[in-house]
Amino acid sequence: MKKILFLLLLLPLMSMNIKDDKSKFVGKWVGEDKGEIGYFSFDGEGYASFEMQGQIVGGKEFAFEGHRGQMTYEVNQRPGTKLYWVDLIFTNLENGKKRKFLCLANFIDNNKMRFAINFEGSKRPAKFDTENSIVLKRQK
Repeated sequence: MKKILFLLLLLPLMSMNIKDDKSKFVGKWVGEDKGEIGYFSFDGEGYASFEMQGQIVGGKEFAFEGHRGQMTYEVNQRPGTKLYWVDLIFTNLENGKKRKFLCLANFIDNNKMRFAINFEGSKRPAKFDTENSIVLKRQK
């Protein structure tokens, strides 16, 4: 009986977990930063890429500075908010080392989102400002 009661109490707690919801992000997104047009692409398999000035970084496999790499992403919606934590994960395919860029996203509507990234340090942006964020529009 104690085991059943324990399971009944545990189930609601498990449903409160942060969920990984990539579906809203899947697609190609365009944005402008300091006069430069760039593209983010998120696919349904969990791979992400970034394109600027014709150079693509990311995806299932890419070359960068003589090394083979891969860029994946994880998405977690913050409970009770409209904010998403997005982790861009760069993996060096030669040695397995990983580096995460911690991001913050907020959908303005289904085809437009604010996206903030911290290129320096290991903290996730706490808010959107002119230094760390960009508005991305989904390409159709």
